[in-house]
Amino acid sequence: MSTSTIIISINIFLVVLLAVGIAPILIWWERRVAGFIQDRTGPNRCNIGGIRLGGLIQSLADMLKLFFKEDFLPSHIKYKFFFTLAPILVFFCSFLTFAVIPFANDIIIDGKSYMMQAIPTKLGILWFLAFAGITVYGIILGGYASANKYALLGSIRASAQVVSYEAAMGLSIISMVITYGSIHLNDMVIYQDSLIFGFIPAWGIIIQPIAAIIFIITAFAEANRAPFDIAEGESEIVAGYHTEYSAMRFGLFQVGEYAAMSALSAIIVTILLGGYTIPFIPQDTIQSNIYIVLFIVAIIVPIKAFFLTKWIKRNNNWIDKNDPRSKETKKLVKFFWITSILISSLLILLFIIGLSTNGINILTAIIQITVFLIKFFLVTLFFIWIRWTLLRFRYDQLQMLGWKILLPLSILNIFITSLIVVIKGL
Repeated sequence: MSTSTIIISINIFLVVLLAVGIAPILIWWERRVAGFIQDRTGPNRCNIGGIRLGGLIQSLADMLKLFFKEDFLPSHIKYKFFFTLAPILVFFCSFLTFAVIPFANDIIIDGKSYMMQAIPTKLGILWFLAFAGITVYGIILGGYASANKYALLGSIRASAQVVSYEAAMGLSIISMVITYGSIHLNDMVIYQDSLIFGFIPAWGIIIQPIAAIIFIITAFAEANRAPFDIAEGESEIVAGYHTEYSAMRFGLFQVGEYAAMSALSAIIVTILLGGYTIPFIPQDTIQSNIYIVLFIVAIIVPIKAFFLTKWIKRNNNWIDKNDPRSKETKKLVKFFWITSILISSLLILLFIIGLSTNGINILTAIIQITVFLIKFFLVTLFFIWIRWTLLRFRYDQLQMLGWKILLPLSILNIFITSLIVVIKGL
């Protein structure tokens, strides 16, 4: 297998993992965060042989239930093909949005450079805009093909929302493209690796605060997440566009929603939060001090395992020692300690035997992927936190925010950005 094939396979694996594989984790995370905010426990009883994983087994059980549930197709539906196509469209468009996300800087192996993204193209932000726009059409199509008045209302709301917010999103991106001077996402990340005035990271959220705020707000609307979830509106229109869906068709809508949230989180990290870069520590510094990095991480991993296992013991102290769930604590503590010892041993071994040029480049890419994933999960937590904090907008409020506030602001921001760029060029 060639190096190019291996790298593309790794990137595709990361895309599948972040778009689909972590959907049960995000569902579990959402339930636990909701429980925390609402001062309740959340799912923590479902188990397999006493193993609960903090409630994660509940999400896996729900997905298994959807898989084996009867796929009921209402008799009044005329456009069965479009009815089936809608959830597939939502899922695959959200999935493909990940294809141009750079998980690390271009990696050099044996003198050849390889792009760390699933599809090695420089379409960048244009690819994202194309598929992000198509995703909403799946929601519109699902509501229309359902031949249900509540579902139709949901699809009409979704179409009004996308028209209102895609314009502001596109204009906010124009400001960023003018600033970065490129549509390629990796070029944007490299730009953010610099410093302003020698001590402020040149992240998009700092150099383009207005565009960043507009983009984040419109990202919530694109993902159909609260407070922009009027297309579902269960308190008003039952469940909106997916009222008539069941089993895996409904499951695809649900996974597609989380895939869209994941994709938008990845885009926000890439264009606003420096992507895979570490503030104040450029890639050259990491590579020139790679052995110091190895040594520090080898020490940090067991320390993290100590505090994590201590937290697990404190929060899983069962009164009944015969409860099968009490055994889970011991198993998890043992698992985390063994894992941390193995990782530290491997890092110390690399420190002792040394690394080749290819090894340094590969290890740098692993560090950058780890940094990207940390930022990614923090942004997804922000998405979840907002859902359980803000109330759903009324239709008139949603339209007013999109047309009277965000759109004029984004146009004004383009003018200001262009003016600054021209002055700097002079």
